[in-house]
Amino acid sequence: MESGFITLKDGVQIFFKDWGPKDGQVVFFHHGWPLTSDDWDSQMMFFLANGYRVVAHDRRGHGRSTQTSTGNNMNTYCADVAEVVAALKLKNAIHVGHSTGGGEVTRYVARYGKGLVKKAVIIGAIPPVMIKSDKNPDGVPKEVFDGIRNGTAYNRSQFYQDITIPFYGYNRPGAKVLQAVRDNWWRQGMMGGIKAAYDCVEVFSETDFTEDLKMIDVPVLVMHGEDDQIAPFQVTGNKSWKLLKHGQLKSYPGFPHGMPTTHAEVINADLLAFFKA
Repeated sequence: MESGFITLKDGVQIFFKDWGPKDGQVVFFHHGWPLTSDDWDSQMMFFLANGYRVVAHDRRGHGRSTQTSTGNNMNTYCADVAEVVAALKLKNAIHVGHSTGGGEVTRYVARYGKGLVKKAVIIGAIPPVMIKSDKNPDGVPKEVFDGIRNGTAYNRSQFYQDITIPFYGYNRPGAKVLQAVRDNWWRQGMMGGIKAAYDCVEVFSETDFTEDLKMIDVPVLVMHGEDDQIAPFQVTGNKSWKLLKHGQLKSYPGFPHGMPTTHAEVINADLLAFFKA
């Protein structure tokens, strides 16, 4: 098992984990905002136990990577991934992204993945575009994202605690609230740089992935909770899969945005089935 840092061309250090047999099928996990590679613990352990080589990184500005004040945009995030892939000499990989990480997977595979990517999965992801506009009238109003920006900039610790409630669907009737899950989200979020977290709100709300989705020519599984309160299903997942050349949709009634954690057994089994198909 390995972990460490890769120094990018611009001097930014990216923390990574690379576990499992070096000749195993590579699964590269991409985390959401404002989290870290630790958010994939359940999946990393499951697929490691099933003989896969599992890789994950902390995006620039997040977690243990350099707390960048510049370069916090989707194009740079994906260029960073390309450098990590090259440094680790990863080929024929399956890329899996959650939330903002799903956007990262979409653009990375479209622009850098030719000959390097076998399949992709986007889970509770932000594509095609989140924000409401004339072109996207059923999107999420800008005022919602302004609230996230303000909470992040001026009251980050409390805001990060509060957002875990809708993130994991803990505000739904009968939900079993696990404080440790909330604490772990807060811990990961507070590890990163506040400037990078602030900048990333614009990234996940306003980046348009429509053309990226159309460009991808490998199989892509779109997994989305139908009760996602962060990236609403009808705005995101239910549109994304229709734009893909080889897309398939698997939606989950009642599942929240954070379903890789709250429903790890279901998600892991469905991922494994897709990987083996």
